[in-house]
Amino acid sequence: MTATAAKRVQTMDTATMVIATMRKHGISALPRNYELVYEVLNSSNAALTREFDAIGGRPTQEQLDVIGKKYFSHHHRSGVVEVAHHRISGELEGMLRLLKQEQSSLESYSRLLGETYSRISVKSASSADILAGVINVLSSATGDTMEKGKAVVSHMVERAREMEQVKLELDEYKRIANTDTLTRLSNRRAFDETLSGIYNDKRHAMYHALIVADIDHFKKFNDTYGHPVGDRVLGVVAAVMKSTLRKDIFIARTGGEEFAVVLQGTSLDITSEIAERVRRSIESTPLKNQKSGLDYGPITMSLGICMATDAATPEELYNKADMALYAAKKSGRNRVEIYKPELDTDLEKNWTLYKK
Repeated sequence: MTATAAKRVQTMDTATMVIATMRKHGISALPRNYELVYEVLNSSNAALTREFDAIGGRPTQEQLDVIGKKYFSHHHRSGVVEVAHHRISGELEGMLRLLKQEQSSLESYSRLLGETYSRISVKSASSADILAGVINVLSSATGDTMEKGKAVVSHMVERAREMEQVKLELDEYKRIANTDTLTRLSNRRAFDETLSGIYNDKRHAMYHALIVADIDHFKKFNDTYGHPVGDRVLGVVAAVMKSTLRKDIFIARTGGEEFAVVLQGTSLDITSEIAERVRRSIESTPLKNQKSGLDYGPITMSLGICMATDAATPEELYNKADMALYAAKKSGRNRVEIYKPELDTDLEKNWTLYKK
């Protein structure tokens, strides 16, 4: 990155610079892309910056994901799933072999019954000899078949338990992989999945809404009081959001100081009321040092809203909610803005106005 670009990052709202960079390079507004560009602009990882610059001015999503897989493996954790898939495939193959063996055993037993019936039908043999032979053969064959059946059942139960254990491990992996370690909210990966799910059924999309929220002047907390206080700010915001919203509402920390709320079964009026309630709750929550009594100042958030009916894809929904968020920033912060079509042109022309 050039010295001029670095200086712009220092003087401009970082999140705004990320959005502007993504627009300039034609990068889709996916959460994982946001984190990649954010780290390129703000981290000291020279190797990451060099690789990003090397892919050129209009990178493909495949090129971005190659870099993301290398530096942000939490978005590309396929290894655990692949191992689990291999284990389950092995167990299923084992079950199939057992069932085939059982089928073969039953077919043999069926043939034996047929042969025995034929022997019973032979009129030349005495009844006593026939019955003695039949009882001996059937007793032995039935005992073997039952023992083999018990063994098959035992193996099947054992393999079923193994697959249940794999399922539990996958569930735990998914829980950990989808949780932000600092705030204990859902993370960007979970948000990506939830956002994509909105448009799985176009008929239900009209009942969904997205709220994106950004802590105002978050960098000042870190610069003035240090990162531990910044982390505490994130924790306080997460706790307030969880206590303010219903437990069934999806809340995520999508990166840095940005959060997102996905609502379903809602309207624009209800969504606006919910966003405003969150804003007021954050604003009224004090942030003080419990030992020294030092007041770190108020925490405020700017929020942007977009209804799912105003977008055709998850990416577009996120992008438009983001436009509303930065309209809130431009209007003075600590407020809620709703996406309007005119924001598309306004943000493209005036993003340089969103400075601290």
